[in-house]
Amino acid sequence: MSVAAGPERPQVVSHVQQALNYTVFDCKWVPRSARLLCLGSAARGTGLIQLYELHGARLELLREIEKPKPIKCGTFGATSLQQRYLATGDFDGNLNVWNLEAPEIPVYSVKGHKEIINSIDGVGGLGIGEGAPEIVTGSRDGTVKVWDPRQNDTPVANMEPVQGESKRDCWTVAFGNAYNQEERVVCAGYDNGDIKLFDLKTMSLRWETNIKNGVCSVEFDRKDINMNKLVATSLEGKFHVFDMRTQHPTKGFASVSEKAQKSTIWQVRHLPQNRDIFMTSGGSGSLHLWKYEYPAQRLKKDSEGSEMGVAGSVSLLQNVTLSTQPISSLDWSPDKKGLCVCGAFDQTVRVLIVTKLNNI
Repeated sequence: MSVAAGPERPQVVSHVQQALNYTVFDCKWVPRSARLLCLGSAARGTGLIQLYELHGARLELLREIEKPKPIKCGTFGATSLQQRYLATGDFDGNLNVWNLEAPEIPVYSVKGHKEIINSIDGVGGLGIGEGAPEIVTGSRDGTVKVWDPRQNDTPVANMEPVQGESKRDCWTVAFGNAYNQEERVVCAGYDNGDIKLFDLKTMSLRWETNIKNGVCSVEFDRKDINMNKLVATSLEGKFHVFDMRTQHPTKGFASVSEKAQKSTIWQVRHLPQNRDIFMTSGGSGSLHLWKYEYPAQRLKKDSEGSEMGVAGSVSLLQNVTLSTQPISSLDWSPDKKGLCVCGAFDQTVRVLIVTKLNNI
């Protein structure tokens, strides 16, 4: 690992801090706006959605919506820019889609899982990528399901343990490879270190590996292109960057791993405006900003003549400690480069500005 030097290094500036009176599990920017959402659990065991608007150096609370069950995760990825509906997963296994203008009753609702929905992702919305709008949910019940909100209660895909295989807690899910109407994959990470790549076109398991520690977060650098890179973060402070362009018949995808810190890396999020820059958030209350460097050649041949990928390297651009508690959620603004929101278990949401990203 190399560390960027000099005055041109990006700085991570805490712009606004807002204390909350509940546990925040996820934060999301509302697309095409200066608004953000905090999702979580109130002390009395109900779910909360708070909508804030950024006014200069302060956050104004526009709306607070209480729901029966704590809310673990949310995504705008399967909605249109006109509607901007929020999909959420809750502690009771429910997938709900909300119109934030009229949030009393969900516009779509299904009892998706037997246990908590840990992770959610959306694709086919916001004018990004091709194909149907779909939502993927990963649950403690060991299943990963893909939903089309235009269809009723049945998932369009259900990835569950095969007969005799033990049930693993799915902690993280992400869409990728959605570059045309037919192609689409889901990546899922589990508590035992398994990473599985499901091909939704062929409805088959395309690849699997194990990174030896619970997989906290997975994300492709872009959802709507040919698979390029995938980052997976772990319980033990390591992350792995897989080059997803070339799959070797036996060795799978080439990867580079980095021990970022001693504590859990809760999340990874790629900068929407530059897919080679990503941020990781940690159990120690820190954020690390990274850049991926491609190798001179991304492809080589083994002794049998099979093509295999070549992993690049990562460099640390900046790190900052913001909280005494884990930073459990992170989201870049899709509209304003360098604007970021994060939520931590110190019951604080922070809006950050990352400077000098154009210089990298």
